[in-house]
Amino acid sequence: MLAAERRAAILRTLQAGGSVRVADLAFDLDVSEMTVRRDLDSLDAQSLLRKVHGGAVPRHNRGEEPWSSVKASQQRAEKAAIARAAAGTVEDGMTIALSAGTTTTELARLLRHRPSITVITNSLSVFAALTDPAGGDTATPQTYLSGGVRTPSDALVGPVADTTIASFRVDATYLGVHGFDPRVGLTSPNVSEAQVNRTLIDIGARLVVLADHTKYGEIGTNVFARLNRVDTLIVDDGLAETDRAVVAAEVGELRVADVVS
Repeated sequence: MLAAERRAAILRTLQAGGSVRVADLAFDLDVSEMTVRRDLDSLDAQSLLRKVHGGAVPRHNRGEEPWSSVKASQQRAEKAAIARAAAGTVEDGMTIALSAGTTTTELARLLRHRPSITVITNSLSVFAALTDPAGGDTATPQTYLSGGVRTPSDALVGPVADTTIASFRVDATYLGVHGFDPRVGLTSPNVSEAQVNRTLIDIGARLVVLADHTKYGEIGTNVFARLNRVDTLIVDDGLAETDRAVVAAEVGELRVADVVS
């Protein structure tokens, strides 16, 4: 197979699955992992994908916001592992804020059976996960949904959302992010969502960020917090050891969730 054919196959696989792993590509294409890494380097240099530790993910423009339904299909095992780790930090009787995001929605599903907690959210997906009667639970968390204008990530944003959220105070804010970077911080491609995230951070006594390893080094248009503002960052074990050391030096605590294969 010619290099151009391999690289076209890699892009098709990436488009279908939302991410690719070096080991899987090497097996499927019957080439060495070194060959795959060179292909990924070439495709990254052409801005056709973004290379991450162990594989690659789609490259988005800084202001491009993928739809929630698209993000939900990506890194499912990683998000589930992070959500399990985050659920263990939520104690009975707590009042928490959950931002929009596919990982925070996974967390909401795990908290649905916790009637002693109270949740404030600007996420339609989180609200549905916690309150949908179809879930069959009779005792669920007391949940408040802000108003606002809907974004592609199923977040409610704008002045109504900001005003509603600002009227609360919570024990901890659990935040999903578009990207986190040691130099730039936490970012979003949506300026209104970035502002709501600032408000969610302001009302919390602690900030817990949930981000899978593909978010590392991703930089959206709008910065809403520096990494040193984060009390706990929960990431999956796909983040490279060297990158873990860099992040751990910036945040209060770094927790690494083991992904179940």
